[in-house]
Amino acid sequence: MRTKIVYEDAHILVAHKPAGLATQSAKVGQTDMVSELKIYLAGQQKKEKRSGAPYLGIIHRLDQPVEGLLVFAKTKEAAAKLTTQLAGGTLNKKYYAVVCGKPDKEKGEFVDYLSKEGNLARVSNANDKEAKKAVLQYQTLSGTQTEEGENITLLDIHIDTGRFHQIRAQLSHAGWPILGDSKYGNEQSANISKKLNIRNVALYAYHLELKHPATGKSLLFLIEPAMPLTK
Repeated sequence: MRTKIVYEDAHILVAHKPAGLATQSAKVGQTDMVSELKIYLAGQQKKEKRSGAPYLGIIHRLDQPVEGLLVFAKTKEAAAKLTTQLAGGTLNKKYYAVVCGKPDKEKGEFVDYLSKEGNLARVSNANDKEAKKAVLQYQTLSGTQTEEGENITLLDIHIDTGRFHQIRAQLSHAGWPILGDSKYGNEQSANISKKLNIRNVALYAYHLELKHPATGKSLLFLIEPAMPLTK
């Protein structure tokens, strides 16, 4: 199993998704995170001699080329409470992103309107009936330059909304495409990614904070990213 389980109890399961593995795939025969976890849970039920199919509630997702933490519900009651937390902004997620370019300010906020065009998100405007508001905060953590003088910056990202490809689209629109992102990158970011051998999107969901759906206790999960500039 490529998925790594970080925490598990009777109500929730927190797992680390590797880059390249889909959260849930519609393609027949393609392995995904949800399938791996359902097989794992079925095996646990068999060991405990419990009948019935295991329940696994999907609360949020990560793009296939993105690595990081996800929480799943093991009961319908837990799923309802976690979904409420996600909608209310109390299920807190933070990301590292390594981008091509250098922000003018140490920290800032983007408010954009995103519309979905096929398998891409595009920055539109508030008058577009199909567009949805997307809010993102960033903070610059560190930066460096390539031998050719090209800027690379590590950003700490928090989003108030969970739109399709939101971080990737908003950072690209700001002029800072994420390294390794073939969909939203440009020629310069593609060349830097090739030099650094970055093959997946350099976006990493490293921080996950939530309230336990049964006990109400605050839980914080952190994982160390294997990304450039984070050491």
